[in-house]
Amino acid sequence: MTPSATLAFLHHAAAFLVVAAVMVELVLIKGELTVGAARSLLRMDGLYGLSASVVLVVGFLRVFYTEKGSAYYFGSGTFIAKIVLFGVVALLSIYPTVQFLRMRTALRQNQAPAFDAAKLRTIRRIVHIELVLLFVIILCAALMARGIGFIG
Repeated sequence: MTPSATLAFLHHAAAFLVVAAVMVELVLIKGELTVGAARSLLRMDGLYGLSASVVLVVGFLRVFYTEKGSAYYFGSGTFIAKIVLFGVVALLSIYPTVQFLRMRTALRQNQAPAFDAAKLRTIRRIVHIELVLLFVIILCAALMARGIGFIG
């Protein structure tokens, strides 16, 4: 497999893992937050962060070191939109991650974490928004790959 194809594969596989992790988070926070569910939530949030990091690093390797070159990508409004949306998703993910990390104290004592209803609604809303924005990023990727949205 060529380096370009390898990077494309890694980028897409990591992107699928990001979406899968967010979907699992959404399912886990809709039900009762048991000790097992909370532990799974922490693992999924870790997978989410790791996968998003791989998407970012490998994505920029593709931008600067593959055949299309950086001029192609930075001349695309849809690429710029992807990067901006990725940043928005990253910023949105901070609040749920901080809340999930706070669960560790209860989990060390083998207790289910307690979230008040308002905080849980906020986390659910943020995760929903993240998921929608991830699908908009996928749309931008499809448009960009077809030359739609190029500047100048």
